[in-house]
Amino acid sequence: MTVMPSGQQVGISHGKQHATVVEAGGGLRTYDIGQRPVLDGYAAHEMVTAARGQPLVPWPNRLHGGAYTWDGQAHQVPLDEPEKGNALHGLTRYRNWVATDQSASAVTMKLRLHPSPAYPFTLDLAVRYALGDEGLLVETTATNVGPTAAPYAQGAHPYLTVGGLVDDAVLTIPAQTWLPTDENQIPTGREAVKGTAYDFREPRKIGELPIDYAFTDLLRGPDGLARVRLESAQSPDQAVEVWLDEGYPYLEIFTGDTVPDVDRRRHGLGVEPMTAPPNAFVTAQDLIRLEPHETVTRRWGIQAG
Repeated sequence: MTVMPSGQQVGISHGKQHATVVEAGGGLRTYDIGQRPVLDGYAAHEMVTAARGQPLVPWPNRLHGGAYTWDGQAHQVPLDEPEKGNALHGLTRYRNWVATDQSASAVTMKLRLHPSPAYPFTLDLAVRYALGDEGLLVETTATNVGPTAAPYAQGAHPYLTVGGLVDDAVLTIPAQTWLPTDENQIPTGREAVKGTAYDFREPRKIGELPIDYAFTDLLRGPDGLARVRLESAQSPDQAVEVWLDEGYPYLEIFTGDTVPDVDRRRHGLGVEPMTAPPNAFVTAQDLIRLEPHETVTRRWGIQAG
């Protein structure tokens, strides 16, 4: 028997919506409405690259040097972006998650993250994917089942598409602040987007602008949600929105200029909800202290026109 590189494939559907959730990494491989891809995902015979559709736990984005201190104890994480000296996107991206609570339109992927030298804490993790009339809901829950408090942050890494290159798409980012970075893509501070190339508070075409930065100070609606919108310049009714609840004060926008497959570059826009900024395990900025038996849940989702 041949096993798919991403493991078990779990299909969920609601009306014209169809999504595929996978065992390896517990991520979202595809999301389509009718014949139209909403995500720039990957094929069943391929191994996931560039974190496509994956949950990022127990930190999103980069941890520089892979070294952090927690409650006076120093810890070291292996570097998986060695050219920049970073540990990237947490520890769960290639682990075997288990599909539970499956129905026609929803599935929950679960994983117990056992202690390791890199992260000597125990988390029970659950990511629920559900399709409904309002689109896709992704609900991520972490429970500390160990004896000591654990550092925790979380993110997700969908790549949106409205067809063609992101250059030709119109983008709206409801963010007032962006985080410039150094040569290792570690934030060096915070700056207002006003007057910069990264001000997308009003919709405008991406063009050839490369983006791989975190944004914050998100503008939210009365429902508490921030919404990033990507739409086709030719067909404004062909649009995709990612919404983030108030548990996600940051998001990373990535135009895909550095994805490993050259032919895939700038074909999908990474819109990444994050509970903390890059390098949070070092800076402790907005890092969650998850006490024993404590649970935290965050929600984001996708709606497509």
